[in-house]
Amino acid sequence: MLFPARVKYRKYQRGKRRGLAVRGSSVSFGEYAIKTLENVWIKSSQIEAARIILSRRINRGGKLWIRIFPDKSITKHPAEARMGKGKGEVDTWVAVVKRGAILFEMGGIPEDYARASFRLISYKLPCKTMFVTRRK
Repeated sequence: MLFPARVKYRKYQRGKRRGLAVRGSSVSFGEYAIKTLENVWIKSSQIEAARIILSRRINRGGKLWIRIFPDKSITKHPAEARMGKGKGEVDTWVAVVKRGAILFEMGGIPEDYARASFRLISYKLPCKTMFVTRRK
């Protein structure tokens, strides 16, 4: 699971999920990428599941870049706990992803294989996605 080694503040407020991605919205490293079409939180377990699928599909034939990192903590109270008593403990870590952000990039493989690989991980992600290629 991905999570930061250390953070300035352990517990964050929830914030708003809106806006367009300005940074990280173009294919920078590889030839093919998957782009999100919604504002969403992506859990570290979902990123890990997608990473495992892509690394097995590449099988040392290409290169993979993960463009997101879960650096926001999500807290949760235990079940059947009474109200109050402060904010709950850290439950999971998420990456805050804005609409239009690149999630994963791949290079060194054929386009149809990359398209099929990204279709497999789109089932694991909690948002609508789109396959994009580098502009030439």
